[in-house]
Amino acid sequence: MQTTGTQYDKAIKLCKDIFLKKMKDYGTAWRNLRPTSLTDQIFIKAQRIKSIENKGTQKVGDDIKGEYIGIINYCVISLIQLELENDSRVDLPYDEVEKLYDKYVAQTKKLMEDKNHDYGEAWRDMRISSLTDLILMKIFRVKQIEDNKGKTIISEGVDANYMDMLNYSVFALIKLDN
Repeated sequence: MQTTGTQYDKAIKLCKDIFLKKMKDYGTAWRNLRPTSLTDQIFIKAQRIKSIENKGTQKVGDDIKGEYIGIINYCVISLIQLELENDSRVDLPYDEVEKLYDKYVAQTKKLMEDKNHDYGEAWRDMRISSLTDLILMKIFRVKQIEDNKGKTIISEGVDANYMDMLNYSVFALIKLDN
């Protein structure tokens, strides 16, 4: 059996490849999206996954795997947007975006490794539908934090929630491949 790190890297490689190809097609048009719009994009994807899981069928050809990939890439975009919130550039150089993508994936993978150590890879015994529910819960947390203008009393910020959603989505991709 492959290690979690190897499986994680394989899933991220697929996501990054799609992200970079879309960047060549569209540039960095996503720079126009506000944080709340990015959160809603992630919500739409997670809600579609849950709907398909509940109904057991789908009418649109895009598969669930593609939706998890979208969640991962929108989470990375969200983390980049948080870093560049005071940067007014819409068009970012390809190399700069690729470095930022790698930076946030590395930080998120490190978080996964730390949590995996403490939780003993409990995610491997979870259902994919539970991962979807956790993503939706994190989305609603982010929405609440956004509605509170980013203020929290005791809770982690939106960046930590985006990282968790990214990791849950990677776990789902790994489980879908097995």
